Parts: sequence; C-alpha cells; structure tokens
Amino acid sequence: MTSPWTAPAVERTEPRRIAGERDSLDQWLDFHRSTLLLKCSGLTAEQLKLRPVEPSALSLLGLVRHMADVERWWFSMHAAERDEAEVGYPFGTDERPDADFDDVDDADGAADLDVFTAECALSRSAVADLGLDHVVASRGDHPERTRDIRWIYVHMIEEYARHNGHADLIRERIDGVTGD
Repeated sequence: MTSPWTAPAVERTEPRRIAGERDSLDQWLDFHRSTLLLKCSGLTAEQLKLRPVEPSALSLLGLVRHMADVERWWFSMHAAERDEAEVGYPFGTDERPDADFDDVDDADGAADLDVFTAECALSRSAVADLGLDHVVASRGDHPERTRDIRWIYVHMIEEYARHNGHADLIRERIDGVTGD
C-alpha cells in the first residue's frame, strides 16, 4: 500500500537584515512565497482542499491557486506588459473569476503547487531586467493608475502577508500546526 501524496517540505530562507533595496524586496517576497508553501508542507491533497474556517470558502490550495493568479496579474501582465488574452490566468477565467478559490474540490494539489512554483519563477524573470523605478501601465478597471515596479513588489509582499495570515489559521484548524 502506498502512502498518499503530501505537499513537499520547504526550505525557507530568512531575509538578510542588511541588504540593498532590490535585494531586500526580492528576499522578502521569496520569504512570503516560501511561507505559503510551508503552510502546505506535509499535508495531503485532500487536506489542502479543506475549508475549515466556516463560513469562509478559503482553503490552503485555494490560496496557492489565488496567488498563482495574482503573480500572473502583477508580474506577467503588468511588469512584463504581456497581454491578458495572450497569457490568461492559471486558474481564473472570465466566466469563473473565482475559480482559484471555488474549484478546488476536483483540483490536483501536486499539479497546482507546481503551477504556483512555475508562476513565481516567471515573475522573477519578468522583473529581472527592470529597475524599481520603471513605470508600467495599469490593467483592468483603472487604466489611469500607473505604478512602478517597486509598488508591485510592496503590494505583493502585503498580499502574501495577508493571505499567509489566513493560511496560519487554516493550517492550525487542520492539524494544530502553528508557527510562522
């Protein structure tokens, strides 16, 4: 009898306490990306799909899928200025914009974690040659809201910090594991 798949262990690197601005932003963003994966580590695919904080529909797998979509939105579509019709989203669609959260029951946890990891790599690549002061056009409902790459980094760190707080609560409800 084989054991069920579990989300792999994660090595998370603490950001250096003294670093330049770009290095600091890169390190903190990677720290938060790893934190989300750390919250999933050791859980089965079925546990990742649990929505244990009623009435919320949040699950750890939903958060991973959501952040893959958010990575695509801010780094591929904004920073790299790729067309939404060209790249789409890993999970959400025009018809089902909340599919990242809503469609986890039949999702493949291992594949979805791989999508997230690949999306993070694409995000790093999208900004590798862009300075923090590089200004990009906005997408979506407010085309007048331009922003620089620095803003995208800070926003993503904030987005991860908020959702990692959700992940803390979800993980604790699943198996009692706590910690940062």
